[in-house]
Amino acid sequence: MKNYTSKLTSILNIKYPIILAPMYLVTNEKMVVEACEFGATGAIPAMNWSDTELMRKGIQQIKLNTSKPFGINNITHASNPAFEKQLQVCIDEKVGFIITSLGNPEMTIKLCKPLGIKVFCDVVDARHAKRLEQAGADALIAVNNLAGGHAGQLDQKTLIAALKQEVSIPIISAGGVATADLLADVLNLGVDGVSIGTLFIATHECTVSEEYKNAVINHGASDIVMTDRLSGTPCAVINTPYVQSIGTKQNRFEKFLNRNKRLKRLIKQYAYARGMKMLKKAAFSATYQTVWSAGPSIEYIKEVKHVNEILTELTKDIEFSI
Repeated sequence: MKNYTSKLTSILNIKYPIILAPMYLVTNEKMVVEACEFGATGAIPAMNWSDTELMRKGIQQIKLNTSKPFGINNITHASNPAFEKQLQVCIDEKVGFIITSLGNPEMTIKLCKPLGIKVFCDVVDARHAKRLEQAGADALIAVNNLAGGHAGQLDQKTLIAALKQEVSIPIISAGGVATADLLADVLNLGVDGVSIGTLFIATHECTVSEEYKNAVINHGASDIVMTDRLSGTPCAVINTPYVQSIGTKQNRFEKFLNRNKRLKRLIKQYAYARGMKMLKKAAFSATYQTVWSAGPSIEYIKEVKHVNEILTELTKDIEFSI
């Protein structure tokens, strides 16, 4: 059994440096509680709740069932008009950490750092890594090309190496971890933790449809494609017949609108809202218009399990020192 030292376990005072990743409409309160009680942690997208009062109640529900730290994923891009209200709820409820995605996280860092709320920033390359470190980010989540949802373009090793050259704050790898061996491999690259999402879709605690769970069981890595038809940003999904029929690239008109400086923000908001509506329709019911978000890690999913079963399997040969 190999022992690792992790800055993430120290930052959050947890046993295992594993984040059950925030997946839109997939990660729920029960899944986060299970991860926290195991000794890891979890995060939920703020967008999973239809309004901020439901978000507040959801956070409070988690607190009733675990005293361990957990996080919220905030879309800081202009495509999310509710960002500031969602951030305020996080501040009011004093969540353990916030994961920022798809936008400038500096407001989040500025408001949360004095309160002791940790801020982890999604990055897909090293361009802004030093700036984020200087702004006060507590860690970077390195989203590689094996991640589900909004994946990066760089492979795991290349991205981690590039970030380690730029910053000294903890790096959390997101994408491609599905077994104990793969977890050990990425820890050996010098990261301080991992964010794992796809592996937890087919769990008893997850409330997506049986069709969605069966899809991640019955499909493999070769069935994952990248589409920019959902939000304008490349997103990893299962290549269903519907995805094939609508294509994975924006049409000429969509591309034209996205290049228009005056309309770009409004179009981004519209595209994001439309894409999230498509994902919501597919997540909880059987429909021809099926768009299921997932990463290549579906290759390793063979059956529905409990969250703590998966975490036990991932950490069986590894110990972490706080």
